[in-house]
Amino acid sequence: MNRQPIRRDPITPVLGTCTDAEFTLGGEIGRRLEDVTRQWILPAPYANPGMLEMFRQRDRKPSHDMVPWAGEFAGKYLTHAVQIWRLTRDAALGRHLHWFVGELIALQTEDGYLGPWPKAWRLRKGAPNCQRWNNDPSEPWDAWGHYHAMVGLLLWHEEAGDQRALVCTRRIADLLTRRFLDNPKERLHDTGAHEMNQAPVHALAWLYRLTGERRYLRMAEQIVGEFALPPAGDYLNAALAGKAFWDTPKPRWESLHPIMGLSELYRATGREDCRAAFEHLWWSMLEGDRHNNGGFSSGEKATGNPCDDGAIETCCTVAWMAMSVEMLRLTGLSIVADELELSMLNSGLGLLSPSGRWVTYNTPMAGERQASAHTIVFQSRAGTPELNCCSVNGPRALGLLCEWAVMRRAGGLVLNYYGPGTIKTPEAVLTQTTSYPRDGRVDIAVTPRSKKPFALAVRVPYWSENTRIRFNGKLVKGVKAGSYCEIDRRWNSGDMLRIDLDFRPHYWTREATTPAQTAASNVNPASIYRGPLLLAYDPHHQASDPAELPVLDGAALKLRRVSDRRWLKPWLLFETAAADGSKVRLCDFASAGAAGTAYETWLPVKSAPRPAPFTRANPLRSQRGKT
Repeated sequence: MNRQPIRRDPITPVLGTCTDAEFTLGGEIGRRLEDVTRQWILPAPYANPGMLEMFRQRDRKPSHDMVPWAGEFAGKYLTHAVQIWRLTRDAALGRHLHWFVGELIALQTEDGYLGPWPKAWRLRKGAPNCQRWNNDPSEPWDAWGHYHAMVGLLLWHEEAGDQRALVCTRRIADLLTRRFLDNPKERLHDTGAHEMNQAPVHALAWLYRLTGERRYLRMAEQIVGEFALPPAGDYLNAALAGKAFWDTPKPRWESLHPIMGLSELYRATGREDCRAAFEHLWWSMLEGDRHNNGGFSSGEKATGNPCDDGAIETCCTVAWMAMSVEMLRLTGLSIVADELELSMLNSGLGLLSPSGRWVTYNTPMAGERQASAHTIVFQSRAGTPELNCCSVNGPRALGLLCEWAVMRRAGGLVLNYYGPGTIKTPEAVLTQTTSYPRDGRVDIAVTPRSKKPFALAVRVPYWSENTRIRFNGKLVKGVKAGSYCEIDRRWNSGDMLRIDLDFRPHYWTREATTPAQTAASNVNPASIYRGPLLLAYDPHHQASDPAELPVLDGAALKLRRVSDRRWLKPWLLFETAAADGSKVRLCDFASAGAAGTAYETWLPVKSAPRPAPFTRANPLRSQRGKT
């Protein structure tokens, strides 16, 4: 028998997403949202009809050869498309999504199955038409594909109120519970590919919160119990024992999705062990595997070394950002929002083509940006020439902004996103006049929509040591980096906040790694930041190559903004003098390599601050120079 939906979370999140917020975003973010909608989201199913047709063809003979994760494409695509629609309310995109959801749910079988595999191999190991991957036996990531469909459908249901999507999601959950709940002869664990196929724990706990159906909660808790069965990830017990994520049995990036189930279970039940494990794993990921550009993992897994030069896969960074949204909800720590901003503005924009048409597979700290359709072309098939795990996932780095830009906590609003545009909530209209992150001044006009008082908390990033905030011209006292500044009052039309952030350069310095660097007096590889933006050396903007990059002087570094008169303009371009007096140009990381050039973000800097240790107050490991 169906239960009534739960009206309130047993554990109220510290921060909750403002699902009723309306956005009108300008600047670079607004442009990117428009371009990815027109260039990718709207044409993608027509250019790649197999995204849907693979479900219709699943029982045809001969069987189609597929990668193990083929069933994820439609769900990942739907997820980012819904999130971007939340940010734009684009009418054409809304109609497109209503059509796409209708096509997708029409492909669900009577028993609730919504995958691409033949009947004999559904939710089992060893499908004969499954391409071997990573030299492992054929293990379709079938439950993984259903998980991504559930996430996309739940987002669409919550945003558009489409009951078809909720019914479809429940039928998937019912299939999983009928098949695996309290069935020792056939467990979800037995389907293999554990870090992938255990991901439905996240969607099941979420669905339980929406419906109150106890079977979904029991199935989620059963999956958490199966985490401990070898060779699965043991995420709960390993974290409670103090192990870092990179030291767990399954440190691949896909594990972040079942780990997010721990956060949802805490919200649904109040299980403190789930909360403690989730938070411990997040901090260990931040310490060991978040790179200077905000990207996550090396070679698709955690290594415990944020300077590891392994590929920084798009899917890994997107999963890190999604997990960070959960961390922000749980803890309300402004430093988590700082991390989301770092990832979005650097690796998140960098993994997207400036045109919005394609995404990378690898967005390295140094090197080239290549389209995923080239580097992981092995995933393409007839009917899906552009589809791969990253192409259907990358735009979510932008879409996730709808979850964290403005949030709600007891008594008021929390503003995390800075950028030109307007955010409208039932409490107030927040209009930002700014060129941030090009500059550090943000003017916010607060127009209340009722006479009730409320608190507005604005984010003070941890890298902004000297932040000045004025309310109606009067300096606000007690502003502290790495926290929120809260103003609680009865607001009036015309109230203004002015935020001046500290945009002096700051550095993340590494120890010397080559004999030449070791021999050079007082020279270390360093990443240079201006505000939240990582700067990069791109030969497109100068005559010399990266190998000829002169040493910069951290004690005297001054950045002068310059313009590029050529057609391929970066978002931000600076000129500075090297230690030998030559001129060097640095651009923002998101623009670096747009012309196909090889860029560098670890620059030779003398007199840079000594490498700073990781702390929870300074995860960027950054320090100010003497400028």
